[in-house]
Amino acid sequence: MAKRILVVEDNDLNRKLFTDVLKANGYEVVPVADGQNVIATARRFVPHLVIMDIQLPNVSGIDLIADLKSENELSAIPVLAVTAYAGKGDEERIRGAGAADYLSKPVSIGPFMAAVRALLPD
Repeated sequence: MAKRILVVEDNDLNRKLFTDVLKANGYEVVPVADGQNVIATARRFVPHLVIMDIQLPNVSGIDLIADLKSENELSAIPVLAVTAYAGKGDEERIRGAGAADYLSKPVSIGPFMAAVRALLPD
C-alpha cells in the first residue's frame, strides 16, 4: 500500500511539482492550497507525512504544524517544512513547532526526495 503524503503549498507550480514528483515515486498524494483546510483534510486522509509550506495566506505554516502536533490522532505524523523565507531563527521556530525536517526553497528534487524518504521508512 502506498504511503500517503499531504502537500500543503499555496504556489500552484510548487504544489504541482511536489505532487508530480511524489506520485512518480509511488506515493499517494493529496495537495492542499489553502492552509485553512489542512487540519480537516489531514483528519480525513490520515497521511504518513505532511509537507508544509511555511508562508501561506491567512495562516502561518508554523501555526499549522503546532495545530497538527496538538491533535492526538495527527501528532505522530512527521512534518517536512519547506519555505522560501528562511530568516535568522526561522529553522529553530519551525523545528520548535514540531517539524521533523526543514528545506529551503528553491528545492532541488534530489534533496527533497532524500528528505521524504528519511521521514518515511519502509
